[in-house]
Order: sequence, then C-alpha cells, then structure tokens
Amino acid sequence: MNREDFPILSNSNLIYFDNGATTLKPKCVVDIVNDYNTKFTANAHRGDYKNSLTVDTLYDNTRDKIKDFINAKERSEIVFTSGTTEGMNMIIFGYFANVLKKDDEVLITESEHASNVLPWFVLQERIGIKVKYIELSNNEVVMDNVVKAINDKTKVISLAHITNVIGDVRDIKAISKVCHENNILIVVDAAQSVAHKKINVVDMDIDFMAFSGHKLYGPTGIGVLYGKFDLLKDLVPRDYGGGMNAVFNKDGYVELKDLPDKLEAGTPNIEGVIGLCASIKYLNSIGIDKISDYEHSLRAYLIERLEELDFVTVYNKGNVDSSIVAFNIKGVFSQDTAIYLDKYNICVRAGNHCAKILKNVFNVANTCRISLSFYNTKEEIDLLINVLKNSKNIWEEIL
Repeated sequence: MNREDFPILSNSNLIYFDNGATTLKPKCVVDIVNDYNTKFTANAHRGDYKNSLTVDTLYDNTRDKIKDFINAKERSEIVFTSGTTEGMNMIIFGYFANVLKKDDEVLITESEHASNVLPWFVLQERIGIKVKYIELSNNEVVMDNVVKAINDKTKVISLAHITNVIGDVRDIKAISKVCHENNILIVVDAAQSVAHKKINVVDMDIDFMAFSGHKLYGPTGIGVLYGKFDLLKDLVPRDYGGGMNAVFNKDGYVELKDLPDKLEAGTPNIEGVIGLCASIKYLNSIGIDKISDYEHSLRAYLIERLEELDFVTVYNKGNVDSSIVAFNIKGVFSQDTAIYLDKYNICVRAGNHCAKILKNVFNVANTCRISLSFYNTKEEIDLLINVLKNSKNIWEEIL
C-alpha cells in the first residue's frame, strides 16, 4: 500500500518491520525538508525578508494542521518539542511537579515506556509522591482494574494509548471519564497510536498528551505536546531565552509571551516542523481509518503465519487492534534473532524496548518486536516466515 511513495523502499530489498521505533519517510517529507535546506533557509519569526516570511507561513500552518489532526480546540494548545520524551518531561516537571504534594498518587502500568515511568520516579524521590500500578489482565488495562486502583489520593493517571511492546490499546475515553468523575487528570503517551488511530482530544477529554513526529512518517527531533489551555497556561517553562519572552530589562523584570510561544524558547527545529506538516497532509490523503484497517489485517496474517512455527513464542497474540507483535525463537536470545534476520535485510527490534518493568509481566526481559506499517505486505511476511523456518542454522550464520 503506497510503497512507491517511500524512496528507501524503491532503492533496496529492505523489509522494514521496526516502525514502532521510527517510520520511513515519504518523498513529500524528504522533498520539503530538502527544499528548506536548499531553497528558502531562514529562521522562523526572526526576519523581514522573503525567505523568512515563507518559513513563517509554513511553520505556523503546521500548528494549525496538528490542531485539526488531533481535533484540539485552539492552536495555542499545540507546543512543539523534540519528541514524546521531551513532551512527557515538560508535562511532568513543568506542571505536575508544581501541583502534586507528598503522598499524592500517580497511576501507571508495568508496560509503560521509560519516558512515562522515570520522570514520575524522580518526583517520587523529590517530593514524596507515590507511583502505583494499575493491574494488568492478560497484559491489558481493563476498566475494573482502573476503578479498583483509584483512591482519594489518586491525582493522575498516566498511560500510553498503545503500548510499545504488548501493543494493547487502552480505552482512553472511558478512562478519562472515570478520571474526571474523581477529579483526576489524565496524561496520554500517544507515540505508538497517533500514526495508526484517529485521536480526538476533545472527544476523548485528554488533559495532556505527547507524541513524536518520527513515528508519524515525519523527521526525527520533532514532537508535539498537547494540553488543555487552562492547564497548559500553568505549565512552567523549562527553557528561557529568545522567542519566549515579551520583554525583560536589566533590573530583572521578565514578561513571557502567551502560549504556545512561552514554551518554545530558542530556534526551533524548523525543518522538522515543516516536515511534520507534510507527513500529516500525506496521512490525511490516505486516511487514518484506511491505514488502521489494513494494518490490522496484516497483523492477523502475521500471527496466522507465526503460529505455523512451533519453535516461536508469540507473547501478545490477542492484541488485535495494534500493529505490534512481540516474539522470540525458543532458546535464542532476541538480539541474536535480530542479527540473523538482518542478514536477509529484515529489520526488527530486539531488547527490552525501553519498557524494563515489563519483564515482570512476560517473565522474559528481552523480545523481538515486529511493528507494522501500511507499506508492509503479506509477501514480506511470507519471506520472514521462510527465513525463520531455516533458523536452525542461526548459530552458523551469526557466529
């Protein structure tokens, strides 16, 4: 599906199954980034000449495009970051570090990415909040367990919309409803979902959310922090400098600009922002629902073929609504499997996938992960299966 739009696929026999780590880039993204670097390079909102005004228009249009893409109410609720990790850290240290108090509780799960775990651990150490875990049922979040985990000290529930190893899809709208009925704020890590499912932050009633451009077929080094305006306005900037202040003087008086500028100090990743706009336009032209349906059917086929191999363990067969499959060859270390597959130009991820607590759920520390995209095919899956069938030679080939 649309494989011809991706230059890297037309120039090699690459089978790229690591889309959860980063996605390949369509030609429209490559072209606009090249155009910025070769035709109209300039800083954003710093100049009064033609190239600068061209950049200003493209940069500002991106914020509007993202607002519409996630259905935010206002463009001022869209803040550019370097990625999901920076967005989560800004949310946790810029907002929650200033409103949470000792013994307040934050609920996460054992399958969260490090960027939704480690910052909360820091607040636990610094101010004495308590990080608690929503129990997983068959590796998934179910509403009964969410409700059971809440008490009068619960102030935040912070969850991935789709987790990066198990691939379970959380019902954010239902969880948000329970949160707000109990005066709890909800934070959503949308890194693994934004390119695969339609997100409507108003309908889902999300308080804060973060995602990365490079998992959305855009450039690396660009991401988005979303927050409801009334919450986001109280987020304390992490960085201070050019572009985010309205005035300052030698006596120490400082007046910051309004949102979103006050949270975007310094020269931004302009080519990243412009490239992200191109990627969103591209995805809109295909349709997220069409992408989602295709990827789900592809994952079902992958599971069907993997089940033919009795020496392969699949850890998340039941998570049918995502594009992620975690597996191991029995008796083979996951990185060895990845090295073996690479000899056949098949790219998979191996390791703990920045979800180190998850070993408590799987009882295994490392897995191979296949994360699919709409440019993957059944033919590629068939080639993978054929290579795995010959994996008895794995030690001869990688040693």
